[in-house]
Amino acid sequence: MSEATVSQSPRGDLFRGAALMASGTAVSRALGFVRAMVLIAAVGVTGQAADAFAVANKLPNVLYMLLAGGALNAVLVPQVVRAYKRDAGQEYVDRLLTLGFALLAGSTLLLTIASPLLVRLYADPGDPAQVALATAFAYWCVPQMFFYGVYGLLGQVLNARGSFGPYMWAPVVNNVVSIVGFGLFIAVFGGASNPDVISATGWSGLQVGVLAGAATLGIVAQALVLIPALRATGVSYRPRWGLRGSGLGRAGSVATWTFAGLTIGQLGYLIGSRVASQAPQGARDVAGNAAYEFGFMLFMLPHSLVTVSLATALFTRLSAQASDKDVDAARATFSVGVRVVGVFTLVAAALLVVLAEPVTRILLVGEGGAGVAATAPIVAAMAVGLPAFGAWSMCQRVFYAYEDAKGMVPIQVAMAVVVVGGTLAGRALLPSSSWVVGIGLAMSASYLVGTVLAMLRLRGHLGTVDAPAILKTHLLAGLAAAAAFGAGWGARRLLDDVLGSGVGDAALECLAVSAVVGLVYLVVLRLLRVRELDLLAGPLLRKLGRGGSRPV
Repeated sequence: MSEATVSQSPRGDLFRGAALMASGTAVSRALGFVRAMVLIAAVGVTGQAADAFAVANKLPNVLYMLLAGGALNAVLVPQVVRAYKRDAGQEYVDRLLTLGFALLAGSTLLLTIASPLLVRLYADPGDPAQVALATAFAYWCVPQMFFYGVYGLLGQVLNARGSFGPYMWAPVVNNVVSIVGFGLFIAVFGGASNPDVISATGWSGLQVGVLAGAATLGIVAQALVLIPALRATGVSYRPRWGLRGSGLGRAGSVATWTFAGLTIGQLGYLIGSRVASQAPQGARDVAGNAAYEFGFMLFMLPHSLVTVSLATALFTRLSAQASDKDVDAARATFSVGVRVVGVFTLVAAALLVVLAEPVTRILLVGEGGAGVAATAPIVAAMAVGLPAFGAWSMCQRVFYAYEDAKGMVPIQVAMAVVVVGGTLAGRALLPSSSWVVGIGLAMSASYLVGTVLAMLRLRGHLGTVDAPAILKTHLLAGLAAAAAFGAGWGARRLLDDVLGSGVGDAALECLAVSAVVGLVYLVVLRLLRVRELDLLAGPLLRKLGRGGSRPV
């Protein structure tokens, strides 16, 4: 692959596509934080009702990723890329979509019926009232799985067609619908300021329906809004049955191994969810599942802005290169992706650790100091794993591009062992108020283990993984991030001495510290001549008309 300038090569189109997706993700995540703030105002971030809703509302995400989400990445994009290279490609895609929709509908129906069992699986059944409330929420929330699947199927077809924007902008609609619904709940029922709402025993069927129904309606809208975008790309879906002779035998094997790996990974998530549900032990201000979900949302913000956007754009290219057996091009694509992601995630991790407390204070407005104190350490514990998580995500895309889900299974076993072992060790050694922090640290350690093992395994596909260039970039960017972290920590300490504890003070602190961290990081990167910065910032700078790009 040519190392020409970004603006004059297909790679420039790649990063422009990633920038478009990142812009949609940025708007969506901003609204996602508003959604989270409204939800917290509705049910709080700690307490029985908050934890009950957190368990129920994460079930469709967990089930979708387990049963369909991974298979989409492992199977659909490579298959669609190949399909559109030959005659009758649309007919083949129609058959894939029809099968996918049918499987989603059937599994969603069965799992909705099984909601009581799922709640007891993911939450320690200590309080009958809380379990009953979580089950009522689950009956409303689990059907989201079907619409997550529709969104995923249509979005991956759009990605394979080179249309990346709609997939990343669709969640904006979801957030708007949810915000309106949660706001309606607060207006009618009083929200977290009402003691009957905080407790699991005071809920009516109408309250459950309004809160959980708003969450589900948002996912429905997110899926359906992709239909016009699909037609705009020239894809006209028509239900077609039958896949005999379609060449899906290998794809079915990939999906099977993907399911096996995700099932193994779910063991760690399952243990973590149960330990988080045990942590409060009846205490109102101890972090449980709701605080975990909030911390994970903050952790995912930088990952979604850059890593997911870039990885999604890269995956279509990697799939085509793998299909063409262009090993050199695939290696170069992987290398540049890992390096650019590392430059971003290292400083994002440093900034998130420094600002964990003031950011949490802003988003938990009205929750009180105890809720902030319970949640902020979780954010910091998860944030330290952000760089490794980004690299692991890029490694996954290569495995999927080569349809080698089987090769990931031993790695996923090792990662699950780290998560389960770390979670149980934290439960044994830490006070219950820090159990969820222990889960966050165990997750961070697992991403590092997974990345190292994946890099070793990928040599079978890529020959080498361009390790010297990847290590050099991460070491130099790590030095810059360390300098930025030190400057940011010092600035925050100074501001803590002069600012108050209000939301406005926290916002001012976040802006000032972010400016210090960002400026120091950029200066040190330039001094160290980390050229991947141009690839990361180039599309934005060109869009603003303030600069171009340099060779990498």
